[in-house]
Amino acid sequence: MSPPGGGQKVRLLKSALEDIQDENRVILFVDSYDVIFSSGPRELLKKFQQAKHRVVFSAETLIWPDRHLEDKHPHVREGKRFLGAGGFIGYAPNLKKMLSDWSGADSDSDQLHFTKIYINPEKRVNEVVLKFEDGRVRARNVLYDTLPVIIHGNGPTKVKPFTVMIQNSYDLLISSSEYPVVVIGIFIQQPTPFVTVFFERLLNLKYPKNRLQLFIYNQESHHGPHVRTFLEYHESEYQGVKLIGPEEDIDPVTSRNIGFDMCRDNIDCEYFFSVDVDVVLKNEDTLRILIELNKPFIAPMMTKPRLLWTNFWGALSADGYYARSEDYVDIVQRHRMGLWNVPYVSHIFLMKADALRTDLKDPDLFESATLDPDMAFCSKVRNKGVFMFVTNVHTYGRVLSTENYQTNHLHNDLWQVFENPVEWEERYIHENYSNVLKDGFIETPCPDVYWFPVFTDVACKHLIEEMEHFGQWSGGGNTDNRIQGGYENVPTIDIHMNQVGYEKEWQKFLLDYAAPVTEKMFPGYYTRAQFDLAFVVRYKPDEQPALRPHHDASTFTINIALNQVGIDYQGGGCRFLRYNCSINAPRRGWALLHPGRLTHYHEGLPTVEGVRYIVVSFVDP
Repeated sequence: MSPPGGGQKVRLLKSALEDIQDENRVILFVDSYDVIFSSGPRELLKKFQQAKHRVVFSAETLIWPDRHLEDKHPHVREGKRFLGAGGFIGYAPNLKKMLSDWSGADSDSDQLHFTKIYINPEKRVNEVVLKFEDGRVRARNVLYDTLPVIIHGNGPTKVKPFTVMIQNSYDLLISSSEYPVVVIGIFIQQPTPFVTVFFERLLNLKYPKNRLQLFIYNQESHHGPHVRTFLEYHESEYQGVKLIGPEEDIDPVTSRNIGFDMCRDNIDCEYFFSVDVDVVLKNEDTLRILIELNKPFIAPMMTKPRLLWTNFWGALSADGYYARSEDYVDIVQRHRMGLWNVPYVSHIFLMKADALRTDLKDPDLFESATLDPDMAFCSKVRNKGVFMFVTNVHTYGRVLSTENYQTNHLHNDLWQVFENPVEWEERYIHENYSNVLKDGFIETPCPDVYWFPVFTDVACKHLIEEMEHFGQWSGGGNTDNRIQGGYENVPTIDIHMNQVGYEKEWQKFLLDYAAPVTEKMFPGYYTRAQFDLAFVVRYKPDEQPALRPHHDASTFTINIALNQVGIDYQGGGCRFLRYNCSINAPRRGWALLHPGRLTHYHEGLPTVEGVRYIVVSFVDP
């Protein structure tokens, strides 16, 4: 491996040509291990004859092994300048003559020999892209707009190309007791939003739980309650569970190896499914689909909303870092769908246990002096000859942003409206909200009062618990230093959004979910969704059961019920005096939208039992 080598190829070719006497015989020579044939002999011969030369060599971009010969190469008007010895074609007599004076050793360079007859080499093909037309795939040299018959990935700069590989799959059309045993490795390495949702999605995987073993690594004390709650209710459903908590002080790399060993050491384990906790598994069939694709190493493509980010790299740079591949955008946007051979994956992947026990049995898979653990792992997987695949045939889910995630609140996920808006909406916005605008899913219980669903039960529960956890309820008196002027004409017992640091998030909610309804129901009025006051009110019979008639200091008011009449409290509601119209049974998570000044003089009806919570916003004061 140390000398240039290749001399044996010249020796063997020279010997083979001795028995060929036909002067019109055309001989094709190519390297074998790094060459792809993309067409057949008919096209090859046609292109050779069109060249109108007796011998044609492949051309390369870089010169090797002797850079001092560069100036001796003729300049070309188009294409690459230097000769490559990995492929050439010519008539037998001409090739015999070209090889007649070879007397070198096998360790000598064949490239240098041919270069001295003409001149020199290359390392990488940047111009080749796979084109998909009418169900056919063909590599096109987009720089010169040609269709190569033979593609040579020369030297150590080769990157495994994207390849469509849909064959060799199988179906799990078997009873649940025959499903392969899978160890699922769950890794929590940093504070992460929506961990509770992660475990909910894990439970929803369509795979027999008695064929699943869980390995859970949790480095964050903050997530300890989330893990314990999940195990308290569901540990018995799984074949087995191993938990490593923050108190054991095990580093992330070691945890990965422990997870692999849990599968390696179990003779029944057939797969290891590695999932980082920031993965949102939307597709409940993900595990089954990956197993059916029957690959030693495969990952579902995961994206981030509105970004071109995914959990795979399409190519590598010369130093082993990220490089954008020609096909990347089309694959991410699923304009091209299939199973793709890639050089790097992260966050989620499925490995066959056989690969872990053989090619990937080394304990240092994640260790490198220059690369981070994920890059080191993928590098060693590649070097062991285990192909990594990513599939985008189905949509599987996404990866959360963990940036700016704070852990100083009771329900920190409430603050994720900016960082992870899609996940925030799925968690906190009512499932029927989308019908409000397109299907007119809005009720009008009183004149110019609009009633529509906006919050999930979870959102209502979290808002109540967050405020009670904060605990600094106002006294309900007229003197109030929290507001401008220090005097409240119609006071309530409440906590303002700015007291818990939620004013920016609340305005985002109003802009995205209240303003569109306002503009639909009050045509011609465009709200800025600005507010001086947004607060959660608490009504209790022995504290403040009701609120006297008043106008709101707003252009319009949003009033959202956070708990349920008849279950959490008795009584309550809102009465609009001008119209003698009452809403006596507010629905949890539903919003009342009404004008604040002049026309809609209203009062809060008495709560006679339990505790009633509402969240109120005075918008566009």
